[in-house]
Amino acid sequence: MNNKTKLPLPPHLPGNLMWFRRDLRVTDNAALHAALKNAATRRAQVYCVFVFDTDILAALPMADRRVEFIRESLIDLGAQLAQHSNDSARLLVLHGKAEDEIPRLALELGAAAVYANHDDEPHAIRRDAFVSEALRAVGAPLHTFKDHVIFERQEVLTQTGKPYTVFTPYKNAWLKKLVSFYLKPYPTEKYASHFAAPSPALCGVYGLPSLEAIGFQKTDLAQLGVQTGSAGAQKLVTNFVPRMHHYREARDFPAVKGPSYLSAHLRFGTVSIRQLVGLALAQRSQANAQSAGADTWLSELIWRDFYHQIMANFPHAMERSFRSEYDRIKWDEGDEAQALFAAWCGACTGYPLVDAAMRQLNQTGYMHNRLRMVVASFLCKDLGLDWRWGERYFAHTLIDFDLAANNGGWQWAASSGCDAQPYFRIFNPTTQSERFDPKGKFIRRYLPELASLGDQEIHQPHGLASAKNYPAPVVDHAQARAKTLERYAVVKNSV
Repeated sequence: MNNKTKLPLPPHLPGNLMWFRRDLRVTDNAALHAALKNAATRRAQVYCVFVFDTDILAALPMADRRVEFIRESLIDLGAQLAQHSNDSARLLVLHGKAEDEIPRLALELGAAAVYANHDDEPHAIRRDAFVSEALRAVGAPLHTFKDHVIFERQEVLTQTGKPYTVFTPYKNAWLKKLVSFYLKPYPTEKYASHFAAPSPALCGVYGLPSLEAIGFQKTDLAQLGVQTGSAGAQKLVTNFVPRMHHYREARDFPAVKGPSYLSAHLRFGTVSIRQLVGLALAQRSQANAQSAGADTWLSELIWRDFYHQIMANFPHAMERSFRSEYDRIKWDEGDEAQALFAAWCGACTGYPLVDAAMRQLNQTGYMHNRLRMVVASFLCKDLGLDWRWGERYFAHTLIDFDLAANNGGWQWAASSGCDAQPYFRIFNPTTQSERFDPKGKFIRRYLPELASLGDQEIHQPHGLASAKNYPAPVVDHAQARAKTLERYAVVKNSV
């Protein structure tokens, strides 16, 4: 007999269950590779599942772009599974509490084990603890793997064995630790013959539900041209690579096509972080003229790892100030504060760049990174409002919302986080507008009521007859700045 001839699998052999979460791709997926490889050693098979977790969905509005992004990406994931398995594998999709549904399905399938990738968000850690305990009861242990970042948790530590809280030394240690091993893709294709082919009855019960079936409705995702799934991610990668060398100088100007636009794909794992770091390193190794942009983009990817290890090692920061002394700050409250917050959310602050940024967010579910800093600084240090108000608003509106990065960005702006800007650094929204949108191109796109103004006028339109339909500034920046310095006096001696 030919040693390479594959014997038919015994029908009773327990298979593995791959639980997709924030890793919606087949290629270069750590947990999926482990599940398939283990199945290959036992001549078993791997079932694949995704759960629309009602514990998460319950807090979302009916028209949530992220839910549609996920569903569209699941269509793509199903196509990937079919492609890699000669059209035999199918994605099973459940709707309910993951802590109930995963153990139930594992028992129904007689699974030997469940495989998933790490998720270090506090609610996910609690969920996985419940799931792991329930799975032990049915004899199917939960195995989890690093996939979402290059280095996680306590893989990069100071010389005294503590997690880093300042970015630059973390980055230096990160780069020193990085070797080719950490960028090797996981060859899931090698074990593709071990994907299970669920029965038609099983597929009928656990097919991909419509948005309406899980309590949601279609959004404007398609009209916005948002690319979904791994196929969409790779289109964006192909588009960005030739632009990467311009990233350093282009990334701060919202009217310019500077970013990669891959943030949502990193959030939902429709692209591999190992692929992206590899692309940055490849361009970084070229001539100096080509490497500046790649250096800067690589730093942004390292910032992402940095914030995720902050979340894992300092989970308190997800709910309160990373630096506890900043919890002594008294933010404005009451009706006036609520009115200012409504003006900020509704893009009616009277500061054109802030309002254009908020309209971009409200209309598209995306905001340019420079503008995220501008509007966050404005909320905390011009309006005097608690950074958590803005953090929550971003959490409800951003397609690419990621708890670690969102929290890190907001605490950076509020000066309460790790390696944050000094409390006395306060963005001037007009100066930011003049510097990063000098011709008002971005402002005109989202504030058409100011389109007729000149390039200088558009940054300070208050009082102009041609801007009579645009609101007056809700605060005076100079006065707000002075008030903020007084507000932060409670932490001055601890800085």
